[in-house]
Amino acid sequence: MNIEVGSNLYRNSDGTIEIEGVPQIQVAQHPSTGALLVNFALFDAEGRMLAKVVDSTLMFNERRAYDVSKTAQSLVLTEAASGKVVLQLDMKPPDLISFSKGEFHTMKGRLFEVSAKEWKIAKQTKSGQTVDAKGGAVSIG
Repeated sequence: MNIEVGSNLYRNSDGTIEIEGVPQIQVAQHPSTGALLVNFALFDAEGRMLAKVVDSTLMFNERRAYDVSKTAQSLVLTEAASGKVVLQLDMKPPDLISFSKGEFHTMKGRLFEVSAKEWKIAKQTKSGQTVDAKGGAVSIG
């Protein structure tokens, strides 16, 4: 599976996105319907879990602070009060998952930001790179 994070392309991935060494996002396609399935853990700056998405469904939602909008081809997690996009993933033919927008804390408490042109974490920024994940996880930070 190919995953685009900002403008960076990670080819031949297993669908896992590790941020600072911790698997925080897992993407897959449903075996019979082909629908996008997303697993994601959302943390605050102190590393406490605020929300958890399992198979594109919000399973844990601290204080009902987050909303999920999904189709067979996309998932958007937003803050309920502000409407700010926390995580946006879209399937693009033939075998690409695009992570084009998002802003959330890693499990280690650092702010991770994704825009169409780059990803940023602490003082590290990457844009326009192509990386072969060789069947493993996408590693960020």
